[in-house]
Amino acid sequence: MSRLPSHARVVIIGGGAVGCSIVWHLAERGWKDLLLLEKNELTAGSTWHAAGNCPNFAGNWGVMRMQRYSTQLYRTLGAQVDYPMNYNITGSVRLAQTAERLAEFEHVAGLARYYGIPFAVASADELRQVYPYLETHGLHGGLWDPDDGDIDPAQLTQAFAAGARKLGATILRSCPVTGLTQLANGGWRVETAEGALQADMIVNAAGYYAPAIAAMMGRYLPSIVMEHQYIITAEIPELAARAKKLPLLRDPDESYYLRQERHGLLLGPYEHRRAKTRWTHGDMPEDFSFQLFPDDLERLESYIENACARVPLLANVGITKVINGPIPYAPDGLPLLGPVPGIRNAFEACAFTFGIVQAGGAGKIMADMIVEGEPEWDMWGLDPRRYTDYATRSYCQAKAVETYESEYAIGFPVEEKPAGRPAKTSPLYDRWTAAGAVFGSRGGWERPVWFAQAGDDRDAPPSYQRGPWFARVAEECDAVQHACGILDLTGFTRFELTGPGAAAWLDKMITGRLPKQGKVALAYFCSPKGGTLSEMTVTHLGDNHFWLITAAVALWHDRDWLQQHLPGDGTVKLRDITNDYGTLVLAGPRSRKILAKVTAAPLDNAAFPWLAMREIEIGMARITALRVSYVGELGYELHIPMQNMLPVHRLIADAGAAFGLRPFGMYAMDSMRLEKSYLSWKGDITTEFTPLEAGLDRFVVMAKPAFIGRDALGTRAQEHRMVTMVIEGTTVEPPYGTLVEHGGQIIGFTTSAGFGHRTGKAIALGYVKTAHAAPGGRVTLVILGERVEAVVQREALYDAGNALLRA
Repeated sequence: MSRLPSHARVVIIGGGAVGCSIVWHLAERGWKDLLLLEKNELTAGSTWHAAGNCPNFAGNWGVMRMQRYSTQLYRTLGAQVDYPMNYNITGSVRLAQTAERLAEFEHVAGLARYYGIPFAVASADELRQVYPYLETHGLHGGLWDPDDGDIDPAQLTQAFAAGARKLGATILRSCPVTGLTQLANGGWRVETAEGALQADMIVNAAGYYAPAIAAMMGRYLPSIVMEHQYIITAEIPELAARAKKLPLLRDPDESYYLRQERHGLLLGPYEHRRAKTRWTHGDMPEDFSFQLFPDDLERLESYIENACARVPLLANVGITKVINGPIPYAPDGLPLLGPVPGIRNAFEACAFTFGIVQAGGAGKIMADMIVEGEPEWDMWGLDPRRYTDYATRSYCQAKAVETYESEYAIGFPVEEKPAGRPAKTSPLYDRWTAAGAVFGSRGGWERPVWFAQAGDDRDAPPSYQRGPWFARVAEECDAVQHACGILDLTGFTRFELTGPGAAAWLDKMITGRLPKQGKVALAYFCSPKGGTLSEMTVTHLGDNHFWLITAAVALWHDRDWLQQHLPGDGTVKLRDITNDYGTLVLAGPRSRKILAKVTAAPLDNAAFPWLAMREIEIGMARITALRVSYVGELGYELHIPMQNMLPVHRLIADAGAAFGLRPFGMYAMDSMRLEKSYLSWKGDITTEFTPLEAGLDRFVVMAKPAFIGRDALGTRAQEHRMVTMVIEGTTVEPPYGTLVEHGGQIIGFTTSAGFGHRTGKAIALGYVKTAHAAPGGRVTLVILGERVEAVVQREALYDAGNALLRA
């Protein structure tokens, strides 16, 4: 007889720590008819062999909050659900063998301080006071986290499961899912070994089997299985004699962690080289529950030697156990947590490489999404839609290996990692290469970030200091300011909106007014809670005919938002035309003169004013030209049919030679947009702040009858304000999340920063408490541990009146 109900409100697939956390969090919110399905036993996958470390440390703010939520929850979870749990809070030390590693610790300690996490940067002698067996040779210092520790993964999972059952959830073991079919009403038919049921929503929390579950929905899930080994030693008399456990030790420069396990030690390296993937050719076994891979200790020899030199206690003891198990890796090593791209009522909570410490926070975030429609925190860094169609198996494998091998690498603000590239290229890729372009990947698209010249170090390692690109970026900015620059922005996400209801529907989606026909406007979309969800350039091409242009990386995110809100009567049609067009930006005081050499279209201000759209011809190509500029100079965005990109570029390049035309890259663009106080999506603009807090008041019309988020926006407290700050006396730009202080108190944080070459000033954008947003106010930035003064600005530093844009 089948144990299955006929219907469930939510079906969670996978009984590891993450899946069980989700079902418990949903039950805690009062939801009923919850069903968790596990193909074997609870904890049978990666949870079973996980080391169970619980760090608060993370370079990503969303991940840090997720982990902090978990570590706080785990203190009380056992008592809440009446299930015994072995959770050891031992504290941890992280070692810094370089000055840059110590600078990273200073920065992360600042991130932690914003949320009340008591990290402390410590000297080598101070580290030895809490870790007496530590050899301190070569250390610059380290980081102390008193709240770090470890937990028994099986007990944690069973505690979540026990709590969920007490609240009425059903958990079925030995019940594998064999098929998923979406129904016409948006629900799901879930087929299992015991029969089928209907579900309103499903959550894929199947760990390293998640790609197989995704395939049942017709989705390729970007996750690769990696081998991860750790060793456990025999008992060590010195540890047996201690009254309390040693803190957990991590040596990120040597790439290992070392933890006391009973009276022995547990050593887990992340190999810098020779990382090994598994099951990349469709050869995953039907069931690998409670199984391990063969030992491969040869790969770990150098890490064991380094650890023995750092903690000699380790050198005098034998190995009793080697664990070599599968763990899933997304291309960037971060989980896939959020809506399934392009599919309604389906969510992913998988690809967790640190699933034990992240399970509690993941359950909270997923419950937020399901129950409230959006999470409390902006979790774009984990959103499955951050990867689009370029994330093939080959790409994912290359990136997963790169990420695993640099698991402990410093998260520098400027770094273009090479694996899995190029994925997508402009038709001009070879021309830019010949011109000296150094490329970066943006939403899978290769874009020039700066143009090197003979003798430049194109392969300099990343750093917190300004790189070899700095002088070249200054030259590129100078060309744009005084002559003209050309930038390839091919890869813009581009949607075409048509139909008799297009204008009325779009007006209810955005916070501001629609542009008139032939005009262009920035438009903002709010979440239902009033946060800034998305930014698009709206071009009004004709009667009920619009283009919506947004960031390359936003393709699936914005597509889903628009499609989910389309009326069901067919009066509005949305079409993705991203791959149909490339984009060239022509910017600078001579851009009009250059464009006049290649088109007969009138370009004077009367015929083609700022924020206008015109259809023009260049050579044999019909081009949609927009009079807009993200760099603050007279300029044009030229949206060119992809097949015409090469000949159009040649015509422009030939015409521009006499006017000093020079290519420029993304770094120069970023420098110039900071001088204009222009914001970037998911850097400066997130759902955690309203468009009013972001300083986008002129794009919000509260007098409109309706737009999504309007009511929430009207009642939500505007506690922060986006400001531009000029930084005094530093050559290091503050990384994202750098603290802003006033009178020793934290008042905000930076979101983006850089050097403005046209103004000669170091600039930061960021959110501060509204009381401190007044122009002229002095604040302090804590940049990598150093306190640096800054001044809040009244307006954009460059051409505040937009005279150049209107020229």
